[in-house]
Amino acid sequence: MANPFPIPLNALRAIEIVARRGALAPAAEELGVTPGAVSQHLRRAEERLGIELFERTAQGLKPTAALRQVMPQLTAGFNALADGIAGLKGGDEHVLTLTVGSVFASRWLIWRIAKFNHLHPDIEVRLVVTGTMIDLAHSDIDVGIRFGRGSWPGVRSELVGGSRYSPVVAPPLARRLRTPADLRHLPLIRDTASMLPWEPWFAAAGIAPIPLGGPRYDDPTLAFDAAISEQGALMAVDLMSADAVSDGRLVRPFDIHVDSDVGYWLIVAEGRRMPRKVQLFRDWLRAEVPDSAAGYVDQARRGHGGGKVARSPG
Repeated sequence: MANPFPIPLNALRAIEIVARRGALAPAAEELGVTPGAVSQHLRRAEERLGIELFERTAQGLKPTAALRQVMPQLTAGFNALADGIAGLKGGDEHVLTLTVGSVFASRWLIWRIAKFNHLHPDIEVRLVVTGTMIDLAHSDIDVGIRFGRGSWPGVRSELVGGSRYSPVVAPPLARRLRTPADLRHLPLIRDTASMLPWEPWFAAAGIAPIPLGGPRYDDPTLAFDAAISEQGALMAVDLMSADAVSDGRLVRPFDIHVDSDVGYWLIVAEGRRMPRKVQLFRDWLRAEVPDSAAGYVDQARRGHGGGKVARSPG
């Protein structure tokens, strides 16, 4: 019977790491060997398989089409092995490590995570707040929440919500707005880290585009604070501005919203099993996100805010 594993496991790991990171040194660091040893792993694997796995270019090692085709299986296989080893060690099912961006953490999650803690007191939630896309397959992060289109490589993604957006302003500024065109008399805050353009909202409101001449922030959390402190109008995800609107710190001056192809996504490493703690957190999000939007609608109808929020998909 032919050997189904003609390439040693360390060589397969070297191939997967080099293909993912594009250089010998990172693979050498992960494997605890020299770059020369990694290079030998690659050369011997190519000899045994009878094909080239990498193109040697001035920009580094690039996986060939044949290797790119099987990379998802290789990565998933090593994730499955890691899960198996974690199972043998009796992995920590009582600590959930979650990576999130600053806006989701500060404007939504931090005000609600106590509900999850109350429902599941046996699970400790550890937050890693960063705008960097962490490689979930090669870290101790269990799950992430990220804003975008959900098409990141190496992860499975499930839409949480937050695809609808509209302008918000502080109440004193809202009193100066009678029609959407009146926004041209206010500074329009520029959130350079956001993926929310103003132009679709101008089109939905039936007005000509207004120049963005207001203050500029690279941190979305600071952009929210700028809007609350009356520095101008901010284009914001309805889900993220709902609390500030419901408690009166911000107002949606117009009942005009834009539905976009971006939103907040729950992400887990592709090919990795979803442990109980992640399943529980996912189920809680599915219930909590629509509930938080519905709660805002109720308060808005009682006169505590402008506009309305659609129930976000979970």
